[in-house]
Amino acid sequence: MPTLPYQLNHKFVTRYKLSDSDARMLTETKDLAIYFEEICELTTHYKAVVNWIRGPVKSYLNEKSVSVGHFPILPAALAELIHMIETGKLSFSVAAQKIFPAMIASPGQSAEQIAKELNLFQDSNSESILRIIKDVIKEFPLKVEEFKNGKNGIVDMFMGEVMKRSKGKADPKITNELLLQKLNEND
Repeated sequence: MPTLPYQLNHKFVTRYKLSDSDARMLTETKDLAIYFEEICELTTHYKAVVNWIRGPVKSYLNEKSVSVGHFPILPAALAELIHMIETGKLSFSVAAQKIFPAMIASPGQSAEQIAKELNLFQDSNSESILRIIKDVIKEFPLKVEEFKNGKNGIVDMFMGEVMKRSKGKADPKITNELLLQKLNEND
């Protein structure tokens, strides 16, 4: 006898530590539940898998009015994309906005091939990020003063400027740490 939706729901909550809401969404159809499990055989980032299915994957399925059985990205390819995000090689936004659509258009290409071709790998090199941060800080001395006078929200402006100058390739976590470090330095 096949596994029933409530049994899958229970399995997803207990085995993958998902919320009941996420488990219910994944068990809406048998194909979606199978797709989820096939990805989870290749990664331990279960919540990230749910977020991709709930977001970009379901958006595509709804837009095209198709089931996951007609979804062009195989579980292994989506697992690879998730791994690249979780290991800091790509940002989620670059993956969702640029690589995911390219994978749909060219299902035979891997996320890594696409990222290489489009030169989208995230820059985690502290030295290159620090050069950009120093330029931005030098260019906005009044904003630096505002920060030093307690206006912490100004950090977002600096982050945006660094990301723009790095063409979105600077690792946001490293950038934020370095930026705060530089802004908090005494001149």
